[in-house]
Amino acid sequence: MSVEEPFARHGADRVPLGKIARDFSAEHVKDTLARVEPEQHRVTTGSGQEIGYDVLLTTLGARRRPAFAKVATFRGHEDDETLHGLVQDVEDGYAKSVAFVVPGGVTWPLPLYEIALMAKQRAAEMSEDLEVTVVTPEEAPLSIFGHDASEAVAQLLRDSGVTLETSAYADVEGGKVHLRPSGRELDVDRVVALPVLEGPAPPGLPADERGFIPTDAHGRVVGVDDVYAAGDGTQFPVKQGGVATQQADVAAADIAARVGVAVESTGHLRPVLRAKLITGRGERFIRGDEATGGHGSSSEISDHALWWPPSKIAGAYLAPYLAGPDAPAAPERDGLEIELPFELSRG
Repeated sequence: MSVEEPFARHGADRVPLGKIARDFSAEHVKDTLARVEPEQHRVTTGSGQEIGYDVLLTTLGARRRPAFAKVATFRGHEDDETLHGLVQDVEDGYAKSVAFVVPGGVTWPLPLYEIALMAKQRAAEMSEDLEVTVVTPEEAPLSIFGHDASEAVAQLLRDSGVTLETSAYADVEGGKVHLRPSGRELDVDRVVALPVLEGPAPPGLPADERGFIPTDAHGRVVGVDDVYAAGDGTQFPVKQGGVATQQADVAAADIAARVGVAVESTGHLRPVLRAKLITGRGERFIRGDEATGGHGSSSEISDHALWWPPSKIAGAYLAPYLAGPDAPAAPERDGLEIELPFELSRG
């Protein structure tokens, strides 16, 4: 939701980890993870504290590195001021053309489409003429969701006047965006890019050349005992909060079953990809058949909620917890299936 903050909208709500820990009677140690010693079943924090464990679950996220030098990068709320400056330049007519670039490598492209659509809408509201171009290595916008949803997003961009450059890798130098393999060049006033994600694997855990932790279909870290991992720090190709919650569900069920808790196991990880696209003129709910890192076999997009609660991150446990006990019940709509993900994993 931090994509809305540069546009002076509500933006993201934040819940302190300490509160979550208190709600579930967990001890909260605020520190970094410096090292894991699997054979000793022990971790060492950045301050030197040693903590023993029976089972370790790492949810370290990914590091976000700017893909280009001297280019505005949107990583999240920490870049709100930079993007707010761009929005002001659009409103005042100083920026007449903007290229939004999805870099090559590991990333999650959806926020860039949101910012591009909202920038175009804000320019229209201010009666300013703004040329918006999205450059992406994807064959089609958000193609990971599947053909139907991807084509609907492409049509939404076309209807909004956003130009698409797909299957394109960008090199950025000043206000010039060089496109490969076509060799074409875009000359724009501003460039906004997403970061490239890198793995944060700590010493002691296996990782690939980019620092991402390998896991099996149950969330277990490959090659070590009693260690699990979930989220963007794993090798799973889709880096998205809703997928991370499903990885966590599988790992938590496996851990609970190990100690004899009667749970309805979620089995192997077969995550469904759900995302809420913010456009500046409402929201679109997108659901992909399976988040495998490919194009997906089926998908759908709707301006009505396809899951409940209708949060940005759809998770069986996290979404209803964040919505709170006073959250409204799911609406009844004829002919529209609304998932209740918080019921899917209850056992």
